[in-house]
Amino acid sequence: MTLVKSISGIRGTIGGTIGEGLSPIDIVKFTTGYAEWLKRYHGKKNCTVVVGRDARLSGSMVSNIVIGTLMGCGCNVVNIGLATTPTTELAVTLEGADGGIILTASHNPKQWNALKLLNEKGEFLDKQQGEEMLRLAESDDVIYTEVDTLGTCVEKNDYIKRHIDEVLKLELVDVEAIRAAKFRVAVDAVNSIGGVAIPELLRALGVEQIEKLNCEPTGHFAHNPEPLPEHLTEISEHIRNTKADVGFVVDPDVDRLAIVCENGEMFGEEYTLVSIADYVLAHTPGNTVSNLSSTRALADVTAVHGGQYSAAAVGEVNVVTKMKEVGAVIGGEGNGGVIYPASHYGRDALVGVALFLTHLAKSGKKVSELRATYPNYYISKNKIELTPQIDVEGVLCVIKGCYKQFKVTDIDGVKIDFPQGWVHLRKSNTEPIIRVYSEAPTREQADKFAGAIIDEIKRIARI
Repeated sequence: MTLVKSISGIRGTIGGTIGEGLSPIDIVKFTTGYAEWLKRYHGKKNCTVVVGRDARLSGSMVSNIVIGTLMGCGCNVVNIGLATTPTTELAVTLEGADGGIILTASHNPKQWNALKLLNEKGEFLDKQQGEEMLRLAESDDVIYTEVDTLGTCVEKNDYIKRHIDEVLKLELVDVEAIRAAKFRVAVDAVNSIGGVAIPELLRALGVEQIEKLNCEPTGHFAHNPEPLPEHLTEISEHIRNTKADVGFVVDPDVDRLAIVCENGEMFGEEYTLVSIADYVLAHTPGNTVSNLSSTRALADVTAVHGGQYSAAAVGEVNVVTKMKEVGAVIGGEGNGGVIYPASHYGRDALVGVALFLTHLAKSGKKVSELRATYPNYYISKNKIELTPQIDVEGVLCVIKGCYKQFKVTDIDGVKIDFPQGWVHLRKSNTEPIIRVYSEAPTREQADKFAGAIIDEIKRIARI
């Protein structure tokens, strides 16, 4: 059993003993900590909290406990039921709520669930806010409300439609261009809420030929829910056999978007953001942001359009902070997460689908032809197992000194930029490992970059 506590929320496996998994007692504990933080943050006794969940098997159980606990803390709940992560984020602002809780473990397998915590802007808590929430959850400095001041709960089940309506209002979403293209679109939503949201969005965008794979929101994931190429063989084969124009794959909470070309090949999760940024920048010149472990292709595309690219530490809250700082018009993460401020500051696969289809329709190209217009890079993802005696910070400091003749960024681990690529080393927040990501124009070169750094780390750490 596993329970991981971080500033952005609490995630764990369902079952087991208290404190070792995401047990009902742990759900109450951390929901209480969040409610107490929210009331102190806003200086209110009766805060309003939006609660939404994905379709995983434990969702109903976790939702009932969270809602009841919030009411017991004096919070009024707007329960939007089955909803995507970006839908819940939008609902916080549309409701004028004080905060929100998203019940989803994102791309984790079915035994996992999580409480992802939002502020009044529908954005994840920052480091200071998250640490205070965790402190309150662990303390006894909480008093539940008396019977006359218990919170209320209202159910609103129309938020996916409202989310879609918001997407259709975006200036760069061209429904007529998409309708005229007469796309045939395949969708794999891994039997979660994306199976409802994405087809409904496509119909609203004028797509008439929709082929649904794993779109029943049962929570019985048909394959590993992380949208990586090795997990997407079913939709790839389906597209080759049916001649669909494009395939869209989302994770269980629909904040990541992977695209499949008309020939069944992967567009590349890193290139979801690159292609959408290319379209946005062509119509809205400006700056872009992604995290340090994302492809260099975004910086290349940004330069072509005359903008400035900036890198942020890994984590959505860090990307959003940097986007606001530099006034980015588009940003996100290389895992298929698109953040479009014209909509809201959160990764949103619905926004990604609408912008990508508009871009594709106006380009007049096939998906594979569009992909060929972007710089080609390969990312190699590796890790080094750690032992307790290894001084990770010391190792990273030595590595930084060894490569000081190159551009080195140390806001999140150490990233070394070479003329032909980069290597990013960072200690995992959830596992006893150092992640070693590298990128270069060829797979062999990316592996070579990573291998050289891994050998250096082993030499320094004597492992």
